[in-house]
Amino acid sequence: MTSKITTPSHTTLTLDTVDGDLEIGRHVTVKGTGSPPTVKVNGTVYCEGHDTFECTLTAEELQAEDSVTVQGDLEVEGDVEIEDGRLTVYGNMIAESVDVDSAIYVSKNLEVTEIEVGGSLKVDGNTKTENIEVGGSFEAKGEVTADSIEVGGSLSVDAKVEADNIDIGGTARVGGGRIQHIDVGGTFESKGSLEFEDIDVGGAVTLTEKNKGDDIEVGGWLKVQGELEFKQIEVGGKVESKGPMQGQEIEVGGSVDVDGSLRLSGSVEVGGRIDVSGEVTAQDIEVGGTLRAKKVSAEETVEVGGSINTGQGVYARSVEIGNRGTIQGPVRADEIKIGRGACVENLYGKEILLESGATAENVYGEYVTIESHCRINGETQYITELREERDVTFGKPPQKVTSLPS
Repeated sequence: MTSKITTPSHTTLTLDTVDGDLEIGRHVTVKGTGSPPTVKVNGTVYCEGHDTFECTLTAEELQAEDSVTVQGDLEVEGDVEIEDGRLTVYGNMIAESVDVDSAIYVSKNLEVTEIEVGGSLKVDGNTKTENIEVGGSFEAKGEVTADSIEVGGSLSVDAKVEADNIDIGGTARVGGGRIQHIDVGGTFESKGSLEFEDIDVGGAVTLTEKNKGDDIEVGGWLKVQGELEFKQIEVGGKVESKGPMQGQEIEVGGSVDVDGSLRLSGSVEVGGRIDVSGEVTAQDIEVGGTLRAKKVSAEETVEVGGSINTGQGVYARSVEIGNRGTIQGPVRADEIKIGRGACVENLYGKEILLESGATAENVYGEYVTIESHCRINGETQYITELREERDVTFGKPPQKVTSLPS
């Protein structure tokens, strides 16, 4: 036993306990004693690099100028610092803080307070830390628990992730979990149920199973292979869901496809089309192209530029279809406006306006205004007033009634 041990390069030595520091040269092999073989250093381990510990290593600190391999567990009370090289641990790794220039590989579990890697970090077991900062890629097979994860390139976690924040420059894939804030430059994918506060992704997002969160902002494409509960969604491209969606507001530049129901307490604004196999409910619905659903219900307005196709109809305070648009299915609203040249089916409302050249099957309203060159193929019934311009064609003569059919 000595207070300090120094070993030249290209040597092999066997140690038990070092009551002080351990300094070894390059290409040194250190063996331990006991079962499992272990070396305990009550001080700092200094390595010149390309050194191998064929044992479990415990120390107060580990410093190296180049790569180090530990074939057992690595337990460091304080800091691990490798200036130019990689750290390979074929076992569990425990430390306070870790700073490695090149790469880290841990075959079992990693537990540290802070870890910073210039290149890549790979952990085959679980990872538990407060802060992770990786310049290149972070790959983990087990669960990851952290306050903050920042990766310049890609993140890949097969199991659940529990984190406050993840900030990924490229792509990120996780196995579900709970992540409060998700910021990804490229694509984000969750293979399991995910709880979150906000998702901000430049490219595409894929969510699987049951998901619950607040805000989602995606530059390109949002794909849900399951269910989603949310507050606000803003997507530049398209939204596709294989299950029901429930939230407050949706704003999509392209299209929305939902296999199930779409239930919102606020507004829907879509530049292209909405195709929902179930029912759409919202406060306001605005669609630039087409709206297709089993049933459409809005507390306030439904405004569609192209066409509406429903089996059970549209129910709202106000419904408007654009010029040369089409409506398949009944419309029931206080205010109904049919654009020029549009073609619709049965209308039930208080105030109904058909602009020039529009066609309807049947019209039932309190106040009905029909502009020139319109055609009503079936019945026209009104309670208070009918205003018609020239060249209007009626399949049956208009009738003033005291009540309308339901």
